[in-house]
Amino acid sequence: MIEMIEDTEAETTLDLPRFGTCTFRDSEVLTFPWGLPGFAGLRRFLALHLDGQENFVWLQSLDDITVALPTTDPYSLFPDYNPQLPLYASSSLDIQRPEEFILLGVVVVGPGAEAMTMNLLAPVVINLRTRVARQITLETGGYAVRTAIPRKAAPTPAGA
Repeated sequence: MIEMIEDTEAETTLDLPRFGTCTFRDSEVLTFPWGLPGFAGLRRFLALHLDGQENFVWLQSLDDITVALPTTDPYSLFPDYNPQLPLYASSSLDIQRPEEFILLGVVVVGPGAEAMTMNLLAPVVINLRTRVARQITLETGGYAVRTAIPRKAAPTPAGA
């Protein structure tokens, strides 16, 4: 006979200023042990996928619920993007195989949502196995902090 194991992981519910009520489990939290540039004290984030914004992943801070960063897959907008992660990235994030991590580019929306840029120089690298993440500055490739996103490819994230 197979015994059913009850899922006992507690859920937390927060009222987020941008996104309303959000319920999550500790196992869904991304940890940024080194913080993020400009947000050094923020270490815990959720990756939120919103209806109508399928191309975006919002990194919602759990340490300061007023902070939410829009990110997206840089390869979907820049097919020639070919970052070479420095060795410390794999080692500090305990990445053992390529399929264990993803890269996200932080998106900045200009005034009136007219101009959008992506930080291709410092992608966010997330270890999917451990849920530990870090923004890594690339040492090669000549990528910029503010690379214009082609207008036809850039759906605007609501709330930005």
